[in-house]
Amino acid sequence: MKKIIAIGAIIATIGFTLTLSAAEVLNQGLPVTSAFQQYKQIVVPAIKVPTVVEVPFSETFFNRFDFAVLDVGTNAFQPYLFSENVRQARTPVSVGLVGSEANSGLLGGLLRMLDGDTRTFSEFSLPENGQGQVRLVLTAQKPVALSGMSFFLDQYVALPTSVEVRARVSGKEQIVLARSTMQSTHVVFPKTTATEWIVSFSYGQLLRITEIALDEAGVGMTNARTLRFLAQPDHSYRVYFDADRSVPMRVGEAGNLSSDVGVKRLAPVSAQPNSDYTLADTDKDGVPDMRDNCTSVANPDQVDVDGNGRGDVCDDFDKDGVMNNTDNCPNNPNRYQEDVDGDKIGDVCDGVESRVTEKYAWLPWAGMGFAGLVLIVLFAITARSMMKKDVPPAPGQQM
Repeated sequence: MKKIIAIGAIIATIGFTLTLSAAEVLNQGLPVTSAFQQYKQIVVPAIKVPTVVEVPFSETFFNRFDFAVLDVGTNAFQPYLFSENVRQARTPVSVGLVGSEANSGLLGGLLRMLDGDTRTFSEFSLPENGQGQVRLVLTAQKPVALSGMSFFLDQYVALPTSVEVRARVSGKEQIVLARSTMQSTHVVFPKTTATEWIVSFSYGQLLRITEIALDEAGVGMTNARTLRFLAQPDHSYRVYFDADRSVPMRVGEAGNLSSDVGVKRLAPVSAQPNSDYTLADTDKDGVPDMRDNCTSVANPDQVDVDGNGRGDVCDDFDKDGVMNNTDNCPNNPNRYQEDVDGDKIGDVCDGVESRVTEKYAWLPWAGMGFAGLVLIVLFAITARSMMKKDVPPAPGQQM
């Protein structure tokens, strides 16, 4: 049977061992395992030589198909192969943009949202003013019955501020999910059958969608979803899964994990919640990325004066290309950030005091001191002159 991974409305062949680069771990200073919400404790049966084992998965994934296979004894991560056998393929679906809202800032192509690879994405840019708006239209080759959708986001990307879902039924658009605030990447609605679905997003920050997964009734049922890795005798393992972000990790060279010869298939193992799991928080301000209105700059107060979905610290009020948090004059355009006196207030909005005296705070005091000294000298000269006039002449001297 063909090994495939079915994400969303398309089916992509998978037959590779995921061997991440040997780069140093980059995970906000947290352990690699903190990115995963669940894990399975794997008990390997008695083996005398290295043996490929296969772990079954029946859990639902709402994030990405990233895993970490940890050798508990050596604390080293292992290469793996994840695959999924399906009994019936999902209905093929295409994706497009609606009318005038076809986003000119689209990066990567729309099909990247349906390619089965959570490492690729379609990017929708932000307008200069207000929130971004995009309407995606999903078109199936035949009527499909849906009861929900999942939108996988690229790592460190915030949720759209709102979502609306419509279905075109008998030639008319029917709202199946009224515009509402997005609370998670998964949305549900009453089961509806249609060939065309329109999904509208509002977003206050850069939007990157890696995959769209459709909850299609009656199809895409799985026979087997499995993960393989090479186990060593007398070693124990943990398989971490359901990550909210990708994390690079060091792994060794991968052997041939796709061959069925000599594979030991393990009994199902219940998943456990990962106590190390930590929501992605790029700027470490205590607000998870998915709900942070400024993921790159710390702003625990989440202040958004103009209500455009972007936190004020990463907005650009004066549209000069410099974000507020680094702009020395956020309300007046000054692209080149001139600041003659170096007081961190841009020259265009620094007209109250003399810039020279601001830069050299001692100068006014020195000036007053010098003026005082001059007065003292003049006073002394005047006093001396007056004293000479008051002294009577000595005997024999003429007046």
